[in-house]
Amino acid sequence: MLMAAACQFAMAQDVVLVVSRKCSVSSLTQEQVADIFLGKTSTFPNGASVIPIDQQEGTGEREAFYHHFIGKTEAQVRTYWSKIVFTGKGYPPIEVVPPERVKRVIRDNPNYIGYIKRRDVDASVKVVVVLHP
Repeated sequence: MLMAAACQFAMAQDVVLVVSRKCSVSSLTQEQVADIFLGKTSTFPNGASVIPIDQQEGTGEREAFYHHFIGKTEAQVRTYWSKIVFTGKGYPPIEVVPPERVKRVIRDNPNYIGYIKRRDVDASVKVVVVLHP
């Protein structure tokens, strides 16, 4: 069990939140990230619209992102979105497959936000600093 926890922590450290270099946002609170990816807000703090990009269910990046940044498991997120969609109150983030494509989609649009492996960060995207309470 200790080994599984260590692997989860390592993966969480390996996943970063990114936006386009064209985006003026450079930091968000953990609550703001959760609100964006759970559909509770459709704007960045500066008022610009935001479109969250998700990775395919079952990827290590997605599991680590939701656990570390949102504080939920994939199963909890799936249940959450099932209720929201069923009641007509919203839709989950756009799912981009394969994970390598996430960066390409984000780099050209300052309104998109997503997560990628830290090692995949390059000059086309900007890492958003997530401020923890």
